[in-house]
Amino acid sequence: MYENHKNEIYQITAGEVTVEVTDRTTGRTFRRTFPIDYLETSSVVRLRGEDLQGNPSEIVFFTSYGKKKLEDLTGQGIDYDPCGSHTH
Repeated sequence: MYENHKNEIYQITAGEVTVEVTDRTTGRTFRRTFPIDYLETSSVVRLRGEDLQGNPSEIVFFTSYGKKKLEDLTGQGIDYDPCGSHTH
């Protein structure tokens, strides 16, 4: 985990993920641990592992903040000048 001098967490990483689910029919809860690399930041949650053939596989979930940043980077976000120095 990376932290700054104020102990603010900027990212969370792990080498395995534990999933807990409750079956809708029986109400029983099951917990499984998988060897999946986990990365969480203010922008994304990324899960990285392998498929059944051993090929690399990755799933990325964007947070609301990350989606706005991505839209801005691709020119699809709201036009604004955060520092006031880019206006024409």
